[in-house]
Amino acid sequence: MNLKNKKVLVTGADGFIGSHLVQALLNEGCSVKAFCYYNSFNSWGWMDTFPKEELNRIEVFTGDIRDPNGVKTAMKDIEIVFHLAALIAIPYSYHSPDSYVDTNIRGTLNILQAARDLKTERVLVTSTSEIYGTAQYIPIDEKHPKQPQSPYSATKIGADCMADSFYRSFNLPVTIVRPFNTFGPRQSARAVIPTIITQLLKGMNEIELGDLFPTRDLLYVTDTVRGFIEIAKSDSLNGHEINIATASEISIGDLAAEIIRQINPNATIKKDQQRMRPEKSEVYRLFGDNKKLLEHTNWKQQFNLQQGLHETIQWFRDSRNLEKYKAEIYNV
Repeated sequence: MNLKNKKVLVTGADGFIGSHLVQALLNEGCSVKAFCYYNSFNSWGWMDTFPKEELNRIEVFTGDIRDPNGVKTAMKDIEIVFHLAALIAIPYSYHSPDSYVDTNIRGTLNILQAARDLKTERVLVTSTSEIYGTAQYIPIDEKHPKQPQSPYSATKIGADCMADSFYRSFNLPVTIVRPFNTFGPRQSARAVIPTIITQLLKGMNEIELGDLFPTRDLLYVTDTVRGFIEIAKSDSLNGHEINIATASEISIGDLAAEIIRQINPNATIKKDQQRMRPEKSEVYRLFGDNKKLLEHTNWKQQFNLQQGLHETIQWFRDSRNLEKYKAEIYNV
């Protein structure tokens, strides 16, 4: 599929990955509508940082993914939907699971129902590697069992199953896109890499972290976004689940050591108990298989871990970006 001049909707456009995807789709020549979460501040999240000439090329729709009427209104005349809107913080899902059900499952259902009614040409539903839980085997391919080790992952499994059911029941042209651990500029402070970088850049010589032993498969955001675009271009992935992964892993401890090396080699790590997940909820190993992605698309990883970390650190070094983060506070 050629994306040029396609009318596309990005939900979660105000967020981390969504904002990068909006810019990448503009570069592909798409006509982009950005679905941003309505708020009384009229904030468009990270899109507020876009150059004016870029914003002028985007149609912004403010609404709530939980509202079926608003979702259907936003999707009118849209050819391709990239559905990224979700609640994502795992610790927050421990004490507010209802909101995750409403946003992640109900919100996805609203997208699917509207796409069915409007005969949308293509829908990409964003999943997460968290649905796999701790690896039972590696690399983790798309056939790996799903393990709901947190309320967050349970709701994402529910959303994935809803998407799959609409493909099977109604032949809806939907693809479940499953990024592993994306990082880069604009990532929220609840994630480990911004947590480490901001503490170091704000002069803390003893950084506070949770468990150092879990491993993650880390993708720089540009590579994740390129994965979404290449999957959308493929005509052979309707009804499929597909990983975006690097087929590698690194422990949180080794990751922290690399970031410390790049910023302040004299810094040390202190374990903070409040940052530890419950033992049975912690996902101890993520190592993704990307063979399906490589077979069906032209995607290639452009940034290795060190390069991606360098780019991310440079972005955080800009005081205008760093000041948005409260490094001294544990972000749930």
